[in-house]
Amino acid sequence: MPSYAKFLKEILSNKRKLEEHETVALTVECSAAIQNKLPPKLKDPGSFSIPCQIGKVTIERALCDLGSSVSLMPLSLCRKLDLGELTPTTVALQLADRSVKYSVGVLEDVPIKVGNLYVPVDFIILEMEEDTRTPIILGRPFLATTGCQIDVKNGKLSFEIGEDCVQFDLSKATKFPSLSDDCCRIDIIDSIVNAHLSNPNSVDFLE
Repeated sequence: MPSYAKFLKEILSNKRKLEEHETVALTVECSAAIQNKLPPKLKDPGSFSIPCQIGKVTIERALCDLGSSVSLMPLSLCRKLDLGELTPTTVALQLADRSVKYSVGVLEDVPIKVGNLYVPVDFIILEMEEDTRTPIILGRPFLATTGCQIDVKNGKLSFEIGEDCVQFDLSKATKFPSLSDDCCRIDIIDSIVNAHLSNPNSVDFLE
């Protein structure tokens, strides 16, 4: 059986006549397109956020971010919650635009209520402007702890701890579109900080 590309080229250039009972082998891609087996293209569902509660403060939209290796909270919100002293740290964060931010400290074992689940979360505290839409970011450690499963196509998030499970239908909630200034990735860069601290002649970026 002739290949489909060669067969089509010869037909179009009049070098070959189509026989009445000839069989032509199609590629997998062509077969899928002809048989309508290709899935429909869907739009960007936007960022996924969930409601949660910290102490007596209800947060309507906490951003669930697979691109963040830590959970983040602005210093202003940390002061409002008044959950105790911060643990000093030398952790620095590299943002999506490659800029570096130094943390104020770590707020450890903060109990967050998600549905009927209580989850301890360590928050890196940053001195930054508080986002009124999504004031906190829940990173990969939180998502791993809660056994989070994200169904992007159907817009559903489920969290499971032991026998308890909570599911959110994000298609019924208000979602914000992705913006150019969204933080898509956050990495801890302790190595840069340690190198900076070990060099007495290095420039202090905090001055």
